[in-house]
Amino acid sequence: MPNTISAVDTNELGRIAARAAHVLDPVVVRGLAADLPVVEAARKGDQELLRYLAGHAREVEVTALHATAQAQGKFGYNSDLTGFNFSRRTTGFHSFVSQLLAHGVPDGAIAIQGIRAREAAPQFAAENAIACAPAGGEYRLWLGTRAEVAIHCDPAPNIAYVAAGKRRFTLFAPEEIGNLYLGPFDPVPNGTQISLADPLAPDDVRFPRFRAALGRARVAELEPGDGIFIPTGWYHHVEALSPVNLLVNYWWQGVNVGPSPWDALMHGFMALRGLPAADKRVWSAMFMHYIFEENGDPAAHIPPQSRGILSRPTPQMMAAMRKSILQSLAGPRS
Repeated sequence: MPNTISAVDTNELGRIAARAAHVLDPVVVRGLAADLPVVEAARKGDQELLRYLAGHAREVEVTALHATAQAQGKFGYNSDLTGFNFSRRTTGFHSFVSQLLAHGVPDGAIAIQGIRAREAAPQFAAENAIACAPAGGEYRLWLGTRAEVAIHCDPAPNIAYVAAGKRRFTLFAPEEIGNLYLGPFDPVPNGTQISLADPLAPDDVRFPRFRAALGRARVAELEPGDGIFIPTGWYHHVEALSPVNLLVNYWWQGVNVGPSPWDALMHGFMALRGLPAADKRVWSAMFMHYIFEENGDPAAHIPPQSRGILSRPTPQMMAAMRKSILQSLAGPRS
């Protein structure tokens, strides 16, 4: 029996979004976008939806993905992970919508993913905004046929609503990372790592720990107008279940305004991953104490005026640390 995701109303979603950095669990909002024009058009059928989109679409350049029928709608890697099981082509957004409108659903699966609505269809973005979205973000469009997006996570909090078709989300907590069998950092299909394990066809021999993660996963099936909030770092597998599907999502800036944690991870690959076990033990304890504050505030016993970088860093401290890091990356002077 799948674990369902808690449902909240629109007002509660607004409160959740406002404190997204402190929210640990995803939620579903039934009917979040039910009254928006795009959802009303979709209720009249795929043709009406596509006519509505074509009326708003600009001919901005987009990348269209195409997977043959052999891929069974799964956008992912080829068998030896040297490339992908789909092809890419450059087209215009208006052309993509018009061809789908004129010729219908092709063999295999096609999709355009994550295009900026304010560039591709600015009036669409204005007409189909949701009231609870925090400031500072942008809407993106995910349009295509029946397909699957492999398990991945996003580096920002995410509100998404189904504008057309039906979608199934299967979500995994960040702590499941060791059970998801993520693929290489390069190449990646669409900007982020994906899992090599498939929730629809678990391979217990190749991915023995994945079954346990799947048993703890949370699942939501969304109808047109339904929305979902996915906290930063929650892994999700997304199935577009209808012949034509449109998802609208909204990412916004998190609270971190300093260097990217992703950059710190890349630095960690260089500085930490190759250390011997004894050194890894030391640095694991250091990070848990000073960075993740496993033992509470590591500077609580130090007078405020003497805490230095253990307090909230000033711009001067950040500049000094940045300079030091850049010097270390440059290597010793000859």
